Amino acid sequence: MTATTIDPSDIVALDERWTTHNYHPLPVVIAEAEGAWVTDVTGRRYLDFLSGYSALNFGHRHPELVAAAVAQLGRVTLTSRAFHHDQLGLFCRELAQLTGTDLVLPMNSGAEAVESAIKVARKWAYRVKGVPEGTAEIVVAGSNFHGRTTTIVSFSTDDIARADFGPFTPGFVIVKYGDVQALADAVTDRTAAVLVEPIQGEAGVVVPPAGYLAAVRRVCDTHGVLLIADEIQSGLARTGELFALDHEGVRADLYTLGKALGGGILPVSAVVGRGDVLGVLRPGEHGSTFGGNPLACAVGRAVIRLLASGEFQQRSRELGAHLHSRLGELVGHGVAEVRGRGLWAGVDIAPGGPSGRRASEALMGRGVLCKETHDTTLRVAPPLVISKTDLDRGIDAIATVLAG
Repeated sequence: MTATTIDPSDIVALDERWTTHNYHPLPVVIAEAEGAWVTDVTGRRYLDFLSGYSALNFGHRHPELVAAAVAQLGRVTLTSRAFHHDQLGLFCRELAQLTGTDLVLPMNSGAEAVESAIKVARKWAYRVKGVPEGTAEIVVAGSNFHGRTTTIVSFSTDDIARADFGPFTPGFVIVKYGDVQALADAVTDRTAAVLVEPIQGEAGVVVPPAGYLAAVRRVCDTHGVLLIADEIQSGLARTGELFALDHEGVRADLYTLGKALGGGILPVSAVVGRGDVLGVLRPGEHGSTFGGNPLACAVGRAVIRLLASGEFQQRSRELGAHLHSRLGELVGHGVAEVRGRGLWAGVDIAPGGPSGRRASEALMGRGVLCKETHDTTLRVAPPLVISKTDLDRGIDAIATVLAG
């Protein structure tokens, strides 16, 4: 790969001007990447412990994903939604089979998938449940992160995500994450759906109390409400199962998928779910110009093949157990708490330690790329292809930086 000529000082200047904390970039100009490693324009290598916020579950430039993209590039690559192509039907069928769902709605970004699920839930509420037009509500959890569109930030509790972007879209009720009673109390005859992250990524890889997700499912069943699981970060083997919901044996009515579905090659997302729910959409009522384009479908199909083997779910379980065991040993030594599942962890920095940003910069100096969230937490999400040796190398760097 040929590196683009960029002055790193320009990136540092950009870094000082950037204001959106979740996308605050590290001052590294990446030129090449492969497996669990990336290389900057000066030739220095870094171990990737942020993995594109779980977008790169299968590592950088996985050969099967690259091969699928290259093969499709030699054929048709992009078409608008007005045309069918030979990859679309196969992608939808294979993704439905993998996820055990009936229908697939291909999109481009995670936020677009969430927006689509919201539209579907509202239409289902009016056409199937009989909620009066214009009154449907969706119950969501506080501290959520589902995207950055106007409607989605309307039900965010993050002031930085919301500031100066109003007026906001109505129709959402916010309850405390992990509180089943609060959720049950919020459900009314107008409730169309409950939208929840099985594990809250941006909040700091927050795992809900045991039994919470199963209880949410029961509340939805009791009141005739849809359960929408946002598995954009937590899904597709990141936690050791195909879906994070699987840890509690829970099924959603709709799932939103993204990030890892594109394998780090290009943006791919989808809504998958029950036929009687997604099926409320009729031709012409919803769409996306490039959703389900041939190149996206070819790469997505390669991702599906990797997941169908079960190899990456197993790697996440086995290496994840090692990751959490070692990080747990750091509690009391610069670490206040560790949370997560599989190869995904939130590491709370102990009071008196460096800020998350300073810790990330110190790790970068030791050749490990990691990312903070909410100033006091490091998110650890290495590619699932990482070796145990490299995993230990990254954990050792975290231990050194946080121990002071």
